[in-house]
Amino acid sequence: MSKQPRAWQKMLSGRRLDLLDPTPVDIEIEDIAHGLAFVARWNGQTKGDFPYSVAEHSILVEKLFQRLYPSSSVAARLTALLHDAPEYVIGDMISPVKAAVGPDYGVLDDRLAGAIHIRFGLAAVTPKRLKAQIKKADKVSAWMEATQIAGFDESEANRFFGRPDPALIAGFEISLRPPVEVREEFVARHEALLAQM
Repeated sequence: MSKQPRAWQKMLSGRRLDLLDPTPVDIEIEDIAHGLAFVARWNGQTKGDFPYSVAEHSILVEKLFQRLYPSSSVAARLTALLHDAPEYVIGDMISPVKAAVGPDYGVLDDRLAGAIHIRFGLAAVTPKRLKAQIKKADKVSAWMEATQIAGFDESEANRFFGRPDPALIAGFEISLRPPVEVREEFVARHEALLAQM
């Protein structure tokens, strides 16, 4: 009789998250913020003394989303902040790796996202229109990251991500900070949005 492989992760909060069957009660924002603050985007291939984390990216995406859609609901902005939250346990895979892994990665991501959303009072499945709006902000963030810290020239970034309206990104600059600072800002932003819901 073969032993089942372990499919859960022990969190710093003490929670035990089953990756194949995640439940909202095992999800804590501090675990998400901590994990995302230590997950590097671009496979760590960025300029600077600190990695550019998924937490930092998520904060920027929520700001860009708010600028793109100023009349959006608080729940929509919280969904934007949490758009990559499953990566706190499954990591950030660049698009070519996701394509190679296949649809199983997407299934795992969707399960985790659903549990996270329910935990914080959001719809388990993000409506298509909102998902497309968040993706637009995500692509703007990717363009900024590509040109400012990931070594892409603008023409290359334009080809992959589309050139954003300069007014949209005015005043936003990529900053690389210690994970503890990013973690604290992520938690604070989450709490501020949750308090408004």
